[in-house]
Amino acid sequence: MKDMEIAVLTFRLRAPWVHSLKEKRMIVKSIIAKVQNQFHVSVSEIDEQDIHQIIVIGVAAIVPHNAMADSLMDEISSFVEKNTDAEILDEIREIR
Repeated sequence: MKDMEIAVLTFRLRAPWVHSLKEKRMIVKSIIAKVQNQFHVSVSEIDEQDIHQIIVIGVAAIVPHNAMADSLMDEISSFVEKNTDAEILDEIREIR
């Protein structure tokens, strides 16, 4: 059986201009759709759903080895930074 790794990224973003959960939901849906369409990975809002200006998104992908996990996480991180006006407060990377 071939080995595989799971690349996991968690982004914590701040969007200070958001004043309602409806506005936040539109931003979250946009980020999730863009990342899924570009990288074909699993993406979801995973925490802080009731706080207007904080967005926490988790990304997971199955990859064949650590080098690919690192490369994919670098690409996703750059993509998120370029495709949202929200400030990235924190980024956590794991390979499981």
